[in-house]
Amino acid sequence: MSVRQNIEDVEFFGVGSYTVGEAARLIGTSALNISRWMKGYTFRREEVEHRITPLWSSQWPIIDNHLEIGFRDLIELRFVKAFTGAGVGLLAVRNCIEYARECVNDERPFSTRRFQTDGRTIFLEGIERSGETKLLDLKRRQYVFRQVIERTFKDLDVEDDAVARWRPFNGKQSIVIDPHRSFGQPIASKYGVPTVALAQAVEAEGSVEKVARLFDVSATAVRDAMKFEESLQSAA
Repeated sequence: MSVRQNIEDVEFFGVGSYTVGEAARLIGTSALNISRWMKGYTFRREEVEHRITPLWSSQWPIIDNHLEIGFRDLIELRFVKAFTGAGVGLLAVRNCIEYARECVNDERPFSTRRFQTDGRTIFLEGIERSGETKLLDLKRRQYVFRQVIERTFKDLDVEDDAVARWRPFNGKQSIVIDPHRSFGQPIASKYGVPTVALAQAVEAEGSVEKVARLFDVSATAVRDAMKFEESLQSAA
């Protein structure tokens, strides 16, 4: 049973809630990566066991070894996936996170307004601290900053001091991930209907127009939901 079904404390309202599988699907990586980044892992080398700690602790408490991920966690993981996908080693990412925490004074620094504005300086200093400067020359580091940080923030809405919502369908307003709505699941933003429900309904009914009538939404919203869900499948 999901943690979201068990915890009633109001302090978790607006946190968002994702299983490891859901988070992996949304950011386009493996469930194993999510688990290793958020729970840590052990490995043996020369008969000695080594423990790698999590990059940070989830917004949700771990109950019976079940990991549930919050919205801010999801955005941080999206950055981790983008950095590692661009060739930045996980040690460098870990050092960037630690240095960014000092600068931003936030446990999840990548999803803050400060990182949006000062991320270049923070990121480059984090690389310097990691000792990976020889592996990532200055030109490469500048490329990583431009392609990862600036691009990733383009479909994020920042309010107050942190990311408030994500527009995951090519930055379009029609689909949104908002931790204050539907536990942060992807929804047709104007109507609040989960995209997966619309896509599955079209598969069952065989008609976009019929589903639009059934859910009292526009046909455009149904088509966007279908395309979005298809994009998640193709990225898996």
